[in-house]
Amino acid sequence: MSAGDPLVRILADGEPHSGAALAAALGITRSGVWKQVQRLAGLGLNIEAQAGRGYRLATPLELLDGDAILTALSSQARASCAGIEIVSVTGSTSADLLAAPTPVAGTWRARLAEYQALGRGRRGRLWHSPYGSGLCLSLAWVYASAPRDLPALSLALGVGAHRALEAAGARGVALKWPNDVVLGGAKLAGILVDVDGDSRGPLRVVAGIGLNLAVPPALAGAVAAEGGLAPAGLDAALAGRPVARNALAAGLLGAWVEVLQSFAGAGFVAFADGWRRQDFLFGRAVTITGPDGTRAGVARGIAADGALLIESRDGLASVYAGDVTVREVA
Repeated sequence: MSAGDPLVRILADGEPHSGAALAAALGITRSGVWKQVQRLAGLGLNIEAQAGRGYRLATPLELLDGDAILTALSSQARASCAGIEIVSVTGSTSADLLAAPTPVAGTWRARLAEYQALGRGRRGRLWHSPYGSGLCLSLAWVYASAPRDLPALSLALGVGAHRALEAAGARGVALKWPNDVVLGGAKLAGILVDVDGDSRGPLRVVAGIGLNLAVPPALAGAVAAEGGLAPAGLDAALAGRPVARNALAAGLLGAWVEVLQSFAGAGFVAFADGWRRQDFLFGRAVTITGPDGTRAGVARGIAADGALLIESRDGLASVYAGDVTVREVA
């Protein structure tokens, strides 16, 4: 079921709705409707007020629907699903799952939100996404014991996300070490993985992704103000075709379930070649800012364990953590 805001559910069709009709449907005054519109505008929704006609969303919105997502999954993914929850507004879908009961080993639970107030990006930045303009989802999975190559799991999930996006018709999408999905060098999505439990098991993994479906001017401005990588929207990779949010969410979840199941036995080796084929950084001059300071060099792909290989005057080095910036070479 959809958990969209009651007012958004009415306005989602993109058609005008009079203030009187909205007030009657919601059981509030017309002044109350105006206050709700202002609240939603604060979450990034573009609601137009038209004299004599009422209110309308500037762009129709496909609200997230748990039943639709579950139906679109493969039978195997549905069989291991412990639940899909949709919320209108939350702080962080990953934080919500980390605070929730742990699923049984071999099963998964997902949480999706129309709007995240505290979504996390790289280096402590916020992940900005106006209400309904992207996908904010997290998946909790439990391993009976810690799989090998666990630090490279985020890369494997990136390969899974890339497969799902290609299956949805996206072209020109690449992977940027360690956990970004990019389009033309701009950031399309970010992946973060939280792990808790004992290495001897059980071990819970909560994987989250923030994916831009469109980039309103306000979003581009907010990211630029924080100094983050310029954002890209999936609509730019679909050649004008509409983005089906629920189908895309099902594709991402299904791909991640396959990755998590395969990773348990094979580790990162099953995904390394997939990453290398989509490696955005390969051959580019880069600067890495990490725990040990800053270093510069040329990206030479990834090692078998997922480390970034950097070539410099000192030779070839493996980097396991850091923020990577592409350098312009004169």
